[in-house]
Amino acid sequence: MLPKLKIISYLSAADWWVFGGVLALTLAAALYGNYRKKRCQNRALDYLLMGRQLTLPLFVATLVATWYGGIFGVNEITFNYGIYNFVTQGLFWYIAYLIFAFFIANKVAKYQSVTLPDLAGQMFGPKAAKVAAVFTFLYITPVAYVLSLGLFLNMAFGISVLQGMLLGTLFTCLYTAWGGFKSVVFSDLVQFFVMCSAVALVVVFSVGDFGGLGFLKAHLPSSHFSLTGGNSLLNTFIWGFIALATLIDPSFYQRCFAAQSPSVVKKGVLISTLIWFCFDICTTTGSLYARALLPQAQPAEAYFFYAVQLLPAGLKGFFIAGILSIILSTLNSFLFIASNTLSFDLLRHRFKNVVLSNRLSLFAVGVLAIALSQLLHGSFKEIWLTMGSYFSACLLAPILGGYLWPGRISDNLFVTAALSSAAFMTLWKLLPLPPFWAQFDAFYVGVLTGGLILFFLRNKKGAYVKSVIDL
Repeated sequence: MLPKLKIISYLSAADWWVFGGVLALTLAAALYGNYRKKRCQNRALDYLLMGRQLTLPLFVATLVATWYGGIFGVNEITFNYGIYNFVTQGLFWYIAYLIFAFFIANKVAKYQSVTLPDLAGQMFGPKAAKVAAVFTFLYITPVAYVLSLGLFLNMAFGISVLQGMLLGTLFTCLYTAWGGFKSVVFSDLVQFFVMCSAVALVVVFSVGDFGGLGFLKAHLPSSHFSLTGGNSLLNTFIWGFIALATLIDPSFYQRCFAAQSPSVVKKGVLISTLIWFCFDICTTTGSLYARALLPQAQPAEAYFFYAVQLLPAGLKGFFIAGILSIILSTLNSFLFIASNTLSFDLLRHRFKNVVLSNRLSLFAVGVLAIALSQLLHGSFKEIWLTMGSYFSACLLAPILGGYLWPGRISDNLFVTAALSSAAFMTLWKLLPLPPFWAQFDAFYVGVLTGGLILFFLRNKKGAYVKSVIDL
């Protein structure tokens, strides 16, 4: 197999028809969702949360689809470290999903919130809402997913990565802005079925053509079957703490706020976890075959080029559409949530028309994500670690503390804990440290700082702080 090829010249007419059909179906679903679902009287709530009408099937489809936009990052980690990817990007996260389903879902339902910062405002106060909005915006701005889209279009059609980011992001912004969260959900429904089928096909054909586990063990380094992949335990377990970001993840919360009932949330997360498990098995396995057969390929690109050479005509186009679906389903959601955070949480009092300001914010976020992708030239792994660690370390302890000690964390204490975590993390990264201390990631310092501040300074009998944020 070739480590790289020009995909555009490798596709048959059948592939083009399949690819175009999936793309057209995705756009049609986005438009259909906007017109089909009954509108609620509150136009802003209808646009931002689909009028809280999200049913169980739609909840599962949009939640699963939203979670996998960094497909090239997952491929990169598997290519370099083997099943370490399944541990860090799968197993740790399943634990977090189950914690959310059984212990967090019902607590979230008590608040008729619109966004995660809105929830923080109701739990702690207006200052907490603003601080949470800033960290949420930085975390949810889809830098990695805009970059993934540009990389995909570069590999598939030969255009530059920057051109791919510009064209792909513009397309995503247009259909998302048209119908808001409804467009996101119904496009995710199509993308959910396509992406799951595409990665499953790669595994089926790989096993059929080359054999199973015996083939992989004979053609891969032994470290690829180690749970740590040659990484230290500290570097491995940091992913476990980052996975706990699920407990405060904005895309999780958005779907919880939009769901018809708490039971939809709990059942939906449990069903989604099973699907995520199967999906992770497929992507990790497919990437291992890519590493075995294309060892000279670029880590982030190997899986894509391997699958295109593996699959027969027609299914190549379906696979390419599946990869695009994986990226778009996360990109549209993250763009929409980031625009909600910017327009609703940070700038709402400056604009009376929530829907219009959200639509304008969508394009502003898209431009920002493209600009940041040009500045951050590191690997997907580093982008996720940096952005995910700050968000998790600074907000995880305060928000979970609000669930554990309701009414005992004041608005000012929330702000103190979050900002102190960020400050100590930054200092830890910048200061020269002895070798022993340098092995501890700044993430641990941030979590420990926030946790200790909250534990020792929380009020034992504090008054419950609630600042209702109305649309």
